[in-house]
Amino acid sequence: MNIDQWSNFFVMVGGGAAALAGLVFIAMSINLPIINRDATHKNRAIATLTGFTAVFMVCAFALIGNQTYRWLGVEWLIVTLVPTITYIRVYVRATKIGLSSVGLSIGRFIMGTSCYLAQIAGSILLIFGHAAGLYVASAAMVLSFAFFISAAWLLITGIHENRS
Repeated sequence: MNIDQWSNFFVMVGGGAAALAGLVFIAMSINLPIINRDATHKNRAIATLTGFTAVFMVCAFALIGNQTYRWLGVEWLIVTLVPTITYIRVYVRATKIGLSSVGLSIGRFIMGTSCYLAQIAGSILLIFGHAAGLYVASAAMVLSFAFFISAAWLLITGIHENRS
């Protein structure tokens, strides 16, 4: 199996991540005072932007020509470790500071963390030369992408609730 066969997938997902990160950034800029007053909103904004940025970066690295699965695995692992640590840290911080009424739950935390851990597992499989890691990590990335979209929605609905 050739990694070049995946280029359309990475172009589509990376482009979507860049576009959505930009939209979330604009929404955050418009509502910055409300986001800064609520620990859940602030930390969700950080985690969402970090997640979208990581997806974009993984896709960009995957499109670099003439690289092996192993190199992609190393890149994917390094890029995914940052949002994984950030996601766990901001969840802990938000729960310590205080809960918003919108979407901060242990279920969401487990689901988001599981997506990152699956990407890490897929990366490790790639590093050890197993092409199946590409399927594992890609499926987890697509699921995490959907998770980030729901996080952005919770951020917007939470801001609206705080505004009301």
